Amino acid sequence: MKYLKISFLFLFFIVKSSFGIDLPPGFTEKVIVAIQNPTTMAQAPDGRIFILTQNGQIFIYKNDVLLAKPFISLPVNSEGERGLIGITFDPEFKKNQFLYLHYTVPVAPIHNRVSRFTANDDIVKPGSEKIIFEITNAAAAPNHHSGAMAFGKDGKLYIAVGENAKPSNSQTLENLLGKILRINADGSIPNDNPFYKTAIGENRAIYALGLRNPFTFSIQPGSGKIFVNDDGQESWEEINEIKPGGNYGWPNAEGNSDDKKFINPMFTYHHKNGEIKGCSVIGSSFYNPTTPQFPLHYFGKYFFGDYCSGFIKIMDPETGKVEGFADGLSNLVNILTGNDGSLYYLERGDGGKLHKITYKLP
Repeated sequence: MKYLKISFLFLFFIVKSSFGIDLPPGFTEKVIVAIQNPTTMAQAPDGRIFILTQNGQIFIYKNDVLLAKPFISLPVNSEGERGLIGITFDPEFKKNQFLYLHYTVPVAPIHNRVSRFTANDDIVKPGSEKIIFEITNAAAAPNHHSGAMAFGKDGKLYIAVGENAKPSNSQTLENLLGKILRINADGSIPNDNPFYKTAIGENRAIYALGLRNPFTFSIQPGSGKIFVNDDGQESWEEINEIKPGGNYGWPNAEGNSDDKKFINPMFTYHHKNGEIKGCSVIGSSFYNPTTPQFPLHYFGKYFFGDYCSGFIKIMDPETGKVEGFADGLSNLVNILTGNDGSLYYLERGDGGKLHKITYKLP
C-alpha cells in the first residue's frame, strides 16, 4: 500500500487542475518553466537553476529562460524511483566548476552512484566524470532510494539513502541503506565519523541511521543544522534534526517513541488525523537567502511540503512551531530558496513545472 503511494512520486502523475495557489497577503507566484518528470533541483552560486529529470537529463534555467540544450544526458536506470535523483555544487564551484550527481547506473549490478562532474559554462565538460562513491547494495528494489545531497558547514558531503524497501536495513551498520552518509569531497571517509571505528569498509561513511526514505533534506547556512524529511509508512511523516550517530527509530518506531535509544522527530504529522494531514513529506529549504525578500517573520524558517496534500508550511527551527504558507500545489517534489530571496518550488503534477514565489509590500 505504502509502496504504491510513494511510487507515485516517480511513476505517475496525480493530475490536478491548476488555478493558482493560496498564499499569504503580499505573495504572488507564477509558472516559469514547464518540464517533464522532474526529480529535484539546485541553484548554482551564479544564480542558474539546474533541474534534474528522472531519465538522466539536466536542464538549466538561466536569465529567465530554460535553455534548450541539456547540460547533461546521463545514462541511468529509471525504473520505479531510480534515475537521476540528486545534485549539489562544490563549495568552491566558482573556482573549480565541480558539481556532484547521484544516479542509478543502467547496467548490472544495478546500484546508485555519486560522481563528480565539471561544468563548462552551460554544458558538462566531456569526459569529466569522476566516480566518488558507490552505494553498492541499493539494488534489491526500485523504490526507497532517496538521493538528496548537500555540503555541510564542515565541508563534508552528506548523502541521504533510503532503506530500499527493506526496513531492517535501517538498523544495521552492515550496509548504507536507511542512513545519512558523510564523506569527503574526494569520496574518502572522514575518520571522525561516528561509526568509523565500529563499522567496516564503506559503512564507515554512516553518519546517522534509522531512516526510512529521506527524499529531501536541507542544511541551514550559518548554523549548519541538518533537517531531514523522512517519509513514513502507514501513519506518520517526520522532520528530524540530524545528529552524529543519531538513530531515528525506523522500523522500530514511526513518529514519536518512548524508547530512549531513538531520537524523536522535531515535528510529525499524521496521514489521517490532526489539523495537518498528508502522506509524503517532501521538499525542504531554510529561508536564509543572500538577498532576503520576504518579511522578517520568514527569515531562518524551514519550508517543507507534502506530495499528496499539496501544501507548503514553515517551521521555526528553534521552537518547532509550524504554520501554513501555501495550499493547492500539484505533487510537490522540492523547494528552493533562491539567491534573490524568491522561493522556487518544483512539482510533478500538471505535466511538471517550476514555480517562483515573490513578495511585494501590499
